[in-house]
Amino acid sequence: MDQHISSAIMGTQPIATADRIKSIDTIRGVALLGILMMNIPGFGINWDWWYPLVTSPRSGKDYYTFATVFTLFEGTMRGLFSMLFGAGMVLFMLNKKEVPGQATVAEYYYRRLLWLVFFGLVNAFVILWQGDILFFYGLCGMLLFAFRKLKPKWLVAIALVCVAFAMIKKEWNWNEFRDKRAAYSEAMTAKKEKKELTPEQQGAIAKWTEIETRQGKPDTTLTNENLRKMRSGYLTIFTYFIPNNADGEIGYMYGDPWDMLCMMFLGMALFGWGFFSNKLKTSTYAMWMLIGYGIGIPVAWMIFDQSMMNFLSAGAYADRWRVSHNVFTELRRIPLTIGHASLIMLIFRSNAVPWLMKAFSNVGQMAFTNYLMQSIICTFFFYGFGFGNYNKLRFHELYYVVFAVWIFQLIFSSIWLRYFRFGPFEWVWRSLTYWKLQPIRK
Repeated sequence: MDQHISSAIMGTQPIATADRIKSIDTIRGVALLGILMMNIPGFGINWDWWYPLVTSPRSGKDYYTFATVFTLFEGTMRGLFSMLFGAGMVLFMLNKKEVPGQATVAEYYYRRLLWLVFFGLVNAFVILWQGDILFFYGLCGMLLFAFRKLKPKWLVAIALVCVAFAMIKKEWNWNEFRDKRAAYSEAMTAKKEKKELTPEQQGAIAKWTEIETRQGKPDTTLTNENLRKMRSGYLTIFTYFIPNNADGEIGYMYGDPWDMLCMMFLGMALFGWGFFSNKLKTSTYAMWMLIGYGIGIPVAWMIFDQSMMNFLSAGAYADRWRVSHNVFTELRRIPLTIGHASLIMLIFRSNAVPWLMKAFSNVGQMAFTNYLMQSIICTFFFYGFGFGNYNKLRFHELYYVVFAVWIFQLIFSSIWLRYFRFGPFEWVWRSLTYWKLQPIRK
């Protein structure tokens, strides 16, 4: 995420602005702004927002917004961010030498990531954002160090292994889900035939009934309680979030880090091939954009149309499909992410809108600051200790807030970087990494 932190020989002087790879900053800026599109429902609307969208007719502003965001952008902006995190790791290690009397390259690297883990905890438990990714990036980044010298083809192979693990786990969970459905169907058949049910059959009916209850109409009592707490003061929300955030920070790393790791390894490989540093032919970027969108968009629509929109028909869906559409999530996300990156590179090198590319680059250069700033702005705008707008906007209206934050960050980043070398949180992070205050003013 933070690019070119070290000096030419791992000293404490920041990299000169002229030496940054602008194409990487530009893609990172787009990814950073795009992440807010996916995060905004978590900030601003009650958790039952999906229910009217999957039960109402497929029309209206809310549905079209939901369909567009899910089909084209779900997971891809974080995918871009993860790719660039992997590329940034390679940049951090590139051509670094051990200097006698100074910390080792590995020590700087792991110190940097440990501080990132700390900032993730701050984002989750102080700023109170439940969807923090910094904690996960810091931990996953520690695994990348061992693979820093591998050739791109081997990094792609490792990424594909991560994809395979993710798909196998999803299918494993789906088979367990279908087994519960089959046991329920068998027990209900026996019940209709007036047979005496065994304890196992009674348990199967109880388990499936609980599943249908969870996936059915939201519990009004629980949603109202969530709404009351989210519109309360800071201490109430802090206490409310502690168990959820603790479970989330630990549970994700234990259960499903594969999607994040696969994109990081792909990012390392693509950087090695010169994809992100604008070294490939225009025809190559155009080819990958067409391949990415040609595969990713149809698969994304299939998952949305068949899986997401049939969320409430769990029984019928399980009876119909031996393989869940969600098994193909990475086959949607990876091509779409590469398609997005290729499109950005084509626009970047065309020099068609240099002012916009420069604005995106500024946002990307301050990605760490802008990411935390999104959490600060949105929690203050929606939560009770701020303006208290939680659950007061319709689904599509949340994206008016997204556009407003985008405009602010594009302008703010451009103004800030006129006078300073890097963003305020980047400065704190660098200073902590090298345990020395870094110069910040230009």
